[in-house]
Amino acid sequence: SKPVELEQLLKCLPSRSSAKDSAESQPNPGAVLSLPTLIDPRYVPRLSKLAQKSVQLGCHKQFVKIYRDTRSSTLELTLKQLGVEYVTAEEVQTAQAESRDAKITHWIRCLQIAVKLLFPSERALCDQIFEGKHAWKDHCFAAATSKSLLNLLSFGQAISKSKTSPDKVFLLLDMFDRTLELQSEVEAVFAGDECAENRKSASTLVKCLAQAAKKTLIDFKDSIVKESPKNTSTDGDVHPLTSYVGNYIKYLMDYQSSLKLIFQESSNGDGTKSGLVSEISGLIHAVETNLDVKAKQYKDHALGILFLMNNINYIVRSIRSSEAKDLVGDDWIQRRRRTVQQHATQYKRVAWGKVLDCLSAQGLTSSVGSATEGIAGSVGSIGSHSSTTSTSVIKARFKSFNKQFEEVCQTQMNWAIPDKELRDNLILAVAEVLLPAYRSFLKRFGPLVENSHHASKYMKYTPEALEQTLGNLFAKKLPQ
Repeated sequence: SKPVELEQLLKCLPSRSSAKDSAESQPNPGAVLSLPTLIDPRYVPRLSKLAQKSVQLGCHKQFVKIYRDTRSSTLELTLKQLGVEYVTAEEVQTAQAESRDAKITHWIRCLQIAVKLLFPSERALCDQIFEGKHAWKDHCFAAATSKSLLNLLSFGQAISKSKTSPDKVFLLLDMFDRTLELQSEVEAVFAGDECAENRKSASTLVKCLAQAAKKTLIDFKDSIVKESPKNTSTDGDVHPLTSYVGNYIKYLMDYQSSLKLIFQESSNGDGTKSGLVSEISGLIHAVETNLDVKAKQYKDHALGILFLMNNINYIVRSIRSSEAKDLVGDDWIQRRRRTVQQHATQYKRVAWGKVLDCLSAQGLTSSVGSATEGIAGSVGSIGSHSSTTSTSVIKARFKSFNKQFEEVCQTQMNWAIPDKELRDNLILAVAEVLLPAYRSFLKRFGPLVENSHHASKYMKYTPEALEQTLGNLFAKKLPQ
């Protein structure tokens, strides 16, 4: 018995695409694999005769022990050459992320080599040497492979038990996918009562990886809710947490079939869905809950509303552009789009309410009536008391409008709406309310001011100038 050389193992695998790294490539499921030679074929018949002779001489127990110990240590050495040794959760935890990721990719490859080549070769050797002695060959095969199998599976167990982080779920799902794909071959090669523990060890790993992935997602959902509410953006932009979760859900959809198995998706009697749909909805709800708390931290209420609008809009666009849209459904998307629109409407009211109040005719009607009569009567009557009073009130109103408008624009130039379509629509919505109100005010009260001294000081803006100024809103982080 000698360890199988790596070069020989690779020759036994089907040819790979040169564009893919050998550690990542997948053997073709339909390809016929040639098993590696574990013992020189010249000696196999002699060993088989020796096994039969040991029975006649009453030393078959010693023969079986020598066989299983020798093959067990040789298989361990073969796997050790591939870099497979027993590892603990502590050892995995101390590894750097880059090193850990590379080790997982390598481990998956080693698992494939062991399940598709090494273990079947050991089974075939046992069948040849202990021909006709089913109890012996099953026992020897189970004993010869058990330690190597445990060493191989220990890495997967260690990963599943190591400290969780949100990104770890993708590593766990990769490992879950590959171990699940190999499960039927594991069941076949480790068939029989003697191999029950081996089968159990392999199936336990699949379950541990599934549970670890499930726990990672649940922990992530809890951490989202608990994320510090004080960690907000100063310009109302999409929060990093929102963009992270949006991308996170997109990547999760690459593992949709596995996640459905893990969460055992099913329909409840009341028509609601559990499983993966519930988990995805739960992640989004956790973000929305956190965003609501963050929005309340803004001293400027309008900025808090803009923050919510940006973030909910980002979530909607992110879900719509991924396969998650089929999970959550059109109704969910439409509800969130209405929420974005409600935030936009609320923003207009809160941010521009005081500006629009300056253009209200309330409190000006009686004064305007006196002034209008003065203008119609004679030039001298313009200087009448009521005319003077109304003109000063109108001037004050124009000054107030200018001040409020400029303050809002100056402040909101530094706010952000990264979605250009949303930005353009919101500016248009403001313009559709503000410009008609300003034109009406200008037409009705402008004549009282336009002939006065320094009229341009009060009537600073034409409707076109207002519209141009509105176009500069939310200029920060404007998409190029």
